[in-house]
Amino acid sequence: MKVIICGAGQVGFHIAKYLAAEQNDVTVIDQSEELIRKISDTLEVKGIIGFGSHPDVLQQAGAEEADMLIAVTFADEVNMTACQVAHSLFNVPTKIARIRSQTYLQPEWAGLFGRDKLPIDVVISPEMEVARAIARRLRAPGAFDMIPFADDKVKILGLRCNEDCPVINTPLRQLHQLFPDLNISIMGMIRNDKPVYPKGEDQMLAGDLVYLAVSSDQVDRAMSAFGHEDPEARRIVIFGGGNIALFLAEEINNNFPGVTTRLIESDPERARFVAQKLPKKSVVLCGDVLDPELLEEANVANAEAVVALTNDDETNILSSLLAKRYGCPRALTLVNKSTYTSLVSELGVDVVISPRMTTVSTILQHVRRGRIRAVHSLSEGFGEVLEAEALETAPIVGKAIKDIAMPPGVVFGAILRNDKVVMPRANTVIEANDRIVVFSGSEQIKKVEKMFAVRLEYF
Repeated sequence: MKVIICGAGQVGFHIAKYLAAEQNDVTVIDQSEELIRKISDTLEVKGIIGFGSHPDVLQQAGAEEADMLIAVTFADEVNMTACQVAHSLFNVPTKIARIRSQTYLQPEWAGLFGRDKLPIDVVISPEMEVARAIARRLRAPGAFDMIPFADDKVKILGLRCNEDCPVINTPLRQLHQLFPDLNISIMGMIRNDKPVYPKGEDQMLAGDLVYLAVSSDQVDRAMSAFGHEDPEARRIVIFGGGNIALFLAEEINNNFPGVTTRLIESDPERARFVAQKLPKKSVVLCGDVLDPELLEEANVANAEAVVALTNDDETNILSSLLAKRYGCPRALTLVNKSTYTSLVSELGVDVVISPRMTTVSTILQHVRRGRIRAVHSLSEGFGEVLEAEALETAPIVGKAIKDIAMPPGVVFGAILRNDKVVMPRANTVIEANDRIVVFSGSEQIKKVEKMFAVRLEYF
């Protein structure tokens, strides 16, 4: 597949990294000579210096033969124009654009994006995606990640195994005997920052990060089995008043009944704007999130969770640690720099939020081939969870899982069959129209796509 990526920032770099590793033909365009040099030296991609919205630059990038254009520059208007030019002059089949300004995304302007207007096939709003991801994590206290799949009937939980975790040092194959009525499946683990692709005899150890699939109606039981029985937060303090913070506060006010929010923003004008947007029950304070007196005024000590969402990684980390020192039991922290991720967890931050990984996951959902319905990237290069549909002529249909030549690092986590969740076992036979939640190590993605590819007679 030939892909043109406009924008060589963090999101563009990581999309290019994923796609290039899978032997796609990737060209990256950016006006920054430094960013293009970095991406060309680091990845097997072609780099072009210029504006992604300029026809001559797109032609130089090979837009006539491109299958997809992904526009993720920092300027919404450049992203939109790049998609328009790619459509009008080069007939690029699929165009994805990152749009940050919410003015373009208001419901009354829903007709703006379409093939006869602004021909963008997929519009991505990073701030809204990140706010939704944070809201999901708030609903599962004790989990550092929670991702819905299969019409929200299956959840992927990311859990940390603490010293008091009841199931550590237990072979994975015995989990079904210990909890016969609990529909869970261990999909992958991270141990000492290294991936572990589990087998039946493997054990979970204290300190492991575990990803598991579970029926949505059994999330609380799964959390309890791993020793996480934290109550859902009723008092939440948000540090920062940017778009992500505002969207999160609105999400909490609209969908978290009985939950109160307090928000701290350093800029007086922005604080006034946020206060006008939120209902009166939300308290907006103006000041420095590292000011002890302000943290006391925000009643951080009695909050069940703080969410640090300022524009500065260091401020987010320090304010989270300060809140925990004051007595807040849970801190969710936005971190843009990947080098901080593992360090922050060791310092005591409970959940690290990566806007880049959230945006990359959303984009990859529209890049994956075969019958891939949803995609989510886990950690930094650890792997992906995909939801794939097994159509009638897919090569795995009619086979028991034990008879499928499963690539190493690939695990079937759950199956949605006739609107019911089935936890896969060795003897489970894959049926036509099954929707399967699959974990795959990063290097095996292409093989997973082929497992769900349909033969020509299907058409």
